[in-house]
Amino acid sequence: MQRTNRHTIEDNKFVELTYRVVDRKSGDVLTAVEFPLGYVQGRNEVLAPQVMAELAGRSAGETIKIPIDCTDLYGPRDESLVITDRIENVPLEYREVGTEILMENDKGQIKRFFVTRMDDRTLTIDGNNPLCGRQVVFELEILSVRDATDEEIRAGGKVDSGPDTGGLPTRPL
Repeated sequence: MQRTNRHTIEDNKFVELTYRVVDRKSGDVLTAVEFPLGYVQGRNEVLAPQVMAELAGRSAGETIKIPIDCTDLYGPRDESLVITDRIENVPLEYREVGTEILMENDKGQIKRFFVTRMDDRTLTIDGNNPLCGRQVVFELEILSVRDATDEEIRAGGKVDSGPDTGGLPTRPL
């Protein structure tokens, strides 16, 4: 009979954590999630598969660092997904670095692009994942680990009960 630690990350445990993604070359923080991210281990992949695998067996209170080659996650950069056009050809609402643009191809597939550069004459969008081609470190702080409820297991994460109406009268729709 295998014994498990009630506070160790394993399938069907509800986990809350925060994390940062740091560029290994520059040390820049590329992403920071400071509000706790909650999920049920083994029910959904909220982070890269390599990160999810490293979390298994860890406990609340641990801080871990996981180096990741993002080429393994997103493939090599595809320069055909980088498009530069004259700024007058771009609608005003897209003329800001960081703007997300969803585009649909002739097969009905949606692709996410981001405005990455802009000057007085041109604007560049990039359809590669922003982490594509980077070497990063995921720095995670495990805040809590507990048994997930049956409802959380089915949903793959925390289930909000909705607002407390405090006995306010309700009307049928």
